[in-house]
Amino acid sequence: MSSGESECFLNPSKGSREDSKHIEPLVVLVWEWPSKQVPNVSGDVCRELYSITGCQLTTERQLLHQADVVVFPHVRLRPGQDRLPKERPPGQNWVWVSLESPSNSRALAGWNQTFNWVMTYRQDSDIFIPYGKLVPNPSATVNIPAKTNLVSWVISNYHRTQKRAEVYKNLSRYLHVNVYGKANNKPLCKDCLLPTTSKSRFYLAFENSIHRDYITEKLWRNSLLAGTVPVVLGPPRANYEQFVPADSFIHVDDFSSLEELATFLKTMNSSRYRQFFAWQRRFSVKLYSDWRERICTICTAYPHLPRGRLYPSLQSWFNS
Repeated sequence: MSSGESECFLNPSKGSREDSKHIEPLVVLVWEWPSKQVPNVSGDVCRELYSITGCQLTTERQLLHQADVVVFPHVRLRPGQDRLPKERPPGQNWVWVSLESPSNSRALAGWNQTFNWVMTYRQDSDIFIPYGKLVPNPSATVNIPAKTNLVSWVISNYHRTQKRAEVYKNLSRYLHVNVYGKANNKPLCKDCLLPTTSKSRFYLAFENSIHRDYITEKLWRNSLLAGTVPVVLGPPRANYEQFVPADSFIHVDDFSSLEELATFLKTMNSSRYRQFFAWQRRFSVKLYSDWRERICTICTAYPHLPRGRLYPSLQSWFNS
């Protein structure tokens, strides 16, 4: 993150109500919390949990006029603007937040000329919130869990029209895939997921839709953190390589046919297999799973964000 991570930030729009000796924290109002469970955001959670100072999160709508930033998660927006604040105080910035892909984001057209900033998994967002990342770890060691099967896949929502369903169906003609999740009536409890996928040599990290930078917990948590080799279906290989080393994953597009991919997986020897874990000598996986952490990063980015801009069309930006 930027060097501004540990500073307090002065919002020029607040100048009339503060003296220069006392810089007030940035007030970030979450209009509606993104997840069903609303965590405790009282006190100085950004500093206590993530060492980000000068950042006050709140879900109290009566603080609208004190808020520097108001956060609107797309999953909580309803078509039509009746649920948005009726007015926007001068200098206040509104942020549109989404972790879903364009294929799973409805009614974008209703939000033209509404938001100043976007906060998504896309690298070109004003505030970039990936699902995970590799962080340098000088003391890291290679740890490959014991394997009892070849390939696994956890799938909650199976739709035959999705590319991943078609690829799975054709791949499974050539090798056995252990399928878990609600779609196969084998749901895994939260703490059972990693111990289960870790037993497979390979994991099908198939995204539900294919879009630039849309690389989710299927790669970060279910594969890399679990200690298995991801076989990815998603954006092109070059896009994955912006996030993880080229030798840490297998891309479906690397093969001219699914039969060829299946043969590659079934015949791989142990020394070749170990090469896929070279990244573990230098990095460890950091997951972003707490919305508080994502929202606190707004304060880190705040000093560098563009001012006085509205997105004319959210839909055209997100689909670009």
